Amino acid sequence: MRILGIDPGLQTTGFGVVDVEGQALTYVASGTITTTHLDRGNLPARLKVLFDGICEVRQRYQPDCAAVEIVFVNSNPQSTLLLGQARGACVTALVAGNLAVGEYTPVQMKQAVAGTGRAGKPEVQAMVQRLLRLPGVPGKDAADALGLAIAHAHAGQAMARIAQATTVSRRTSAMYRAGRTL
Repeated sequence: MRILGIDPGLQTTGFGVVDVEGQALTYVASGTITTTHLDRGNLPARLKVLFDGICEVRQRYQPDCAAVEIVFVNSNPQSTLLLGQARGACVTALVAGNLAVGEYTPVQMKQAVAGTGRAGKPEVQAMVQRLLRLPGVPGKDAADALGLAIAHAHAGQAMARIAQATTVSRRTSAMYRAGRTL
């Protein structure tokens, strides 16, 4: 199974592609899509760059599914709204290619990769490097995206085992606070 992880951001969106066979994880590719070359006030153009970039990555690497970080609310509502729009452009590019999309919080990704939800960027980068046997430390956005793909690989295996043991209802088994579902 090939998983595409996406760490959305309006200025820099990270992507990471991982192959999973049984318990083995294999690095395929990673990188970033940036909009810093565009005027900060031209939101539609920046969203188009993200959408087109994710579509290109999706077409080039042909993933079976994707994992995207869930936007958290921060102290600046305007920043949260802009990040949400960037995330929406990324998710739309994924589902336009008929990919199933898993969603993970930053804490869930850090727990899956580093064993603690309080891990910092350097710890995530080092663990991604170790887990995927990379020759160097990936950039922070690419490392987060690879971490999301790794988290999805672990969660997907767990969900498959649960599905074999019992009937799983997506609506009741994957709920977030306040009734939000996958």
